[in-house]
Amino acid sequence: MLHFNETLPLSLYLHLPWCVKKCPYCDFNSHAAEQIPAGNYVAALIRDLEIELPRIWGRRIGSIFIGGGTPSLFPGAAIEELLCALHARLNFNPAIEITLEANPGTVDGEHFRAYRKAGVNRLSIGVQSFNDAQLTALGRVHDAAQARRAIETARAAGFDNLNLDLMMGLPGQDVAAALDDLQTAIDIRPEHISWYQLTLEPNTVFYSKPPELPDDDVIWDMQLAGQERLRAHDYRQYEVSAWARDGHRCSHNLNYWQFGDYLGIGAGAHGKLTDIARQRVCRSVRHRLPDKYMQLAGQEGVIVSQTDIGMQDLPLEFMLNALRLTDGFASRLFLERCGMPLSHIDAALESAQSRGLINRDHETIRPTSRGLRYLNDLLLLFMPEPGVARGPYG
Repeated sequence: MLHFNETLPLSLYLHLPWCVKKCPYCDFNSHAAEQIPAGNYVAALIRDLEIELPRIWGRRIGSIFIGGGTPSLFPGAAIEELLCALHARLNFNPAIEITLEANPGTVDGEHFRAYRKAGVNRLSIGVQSFNDAQLTALGRVHDAAQARRAIETARAAGFDNLNLDLMMGLPGQDVAAALDDLQTAIDIRPEHISWYQLTLEPNTVFYSKPPELPDDDVIWDMQLAGQERLRAHDYRQYEVSAWARDGHRCSHNLNYWQFGDYLGIGAGAHGKLTDIARQRVCRSVRHRLPDKYMQLAGQEGVIVSQTDIGMQDLPLEFMLNALRLTDGFASRLFLERCGMPLSHIDAALESAQSRGLINRDHETIRPTSRGLRYLNDLLLLFMPEPGVARGPYG
């Protein structure tokens, strides 16, 4: 049986599902719309939160992430109303990190000043590229000049904690072009850079009509050269695609990667909560269509899926997150977050170590550079054995 001794860290994710138009590579729950019912949706989010309160009484919220979609389409007054309602109902950590995602083509100084005044203290700006031809190919609604202006405007509004999302491995991109894009981002000196590879996900336009992307060897060369460039400019990699200057790692995403708990509110939002009283870990998914979500918010019917993670599945779920971290994880974290001793996965750990995919001692388990490169192969070692029971008690 599972055995949890202490309450896990808790984050809150809020999904705002609308955008100007759907990008051809995007597989998130996002919906293009000309008019957004911001007031009605905020009211629905608050109703939705209230049905979850009994499940999280007394727990402190360490971070909030407002994602989408394009949250920066919402007016400052709506974000302020939302954050005030959250503060009145939840126990915030005094040093809480509150992130909002922004699209450079949908913001101005008034928006940014209002978000900062409302309590947002970290912006994640979806630049994706500083090359206009690439932005057009990606279906973005902004150009490079707008991206630069958005960053300057955010700084002027008082944001001193910025993340820039940047893609590589774009259609027709070579190593020099990828490094030029990355250097442009570095020169702006954001506190955090999320630098990740474009992938073709099912149920996207790019998946059904794939563009010509660089081959794996070129992408690997991009990664190696980009990693060296980032390190040379005082950015430290702490996760597969996350780089930060000292003191600016993303607390919210770290909680995901360390298999902490998170409450997901909003259309299509996912959540994961550990129930100490019942000794279970439960995942939940909310209705994905915005109109239906707003109709159901505040009722149990808004949750379309609620399942316990079985004992045999927990190790893989944990490793899917924790092994993305370049520093790995403290050995004790496995017991704390999975409710079972590390000895439960000794055979898989020994196999991973013998193949040079991890290093471990009595305190820490971390992926090697080989393990990070062949992460999928490493994770396969923690797959449940076929035929093993997968219910909540193993």
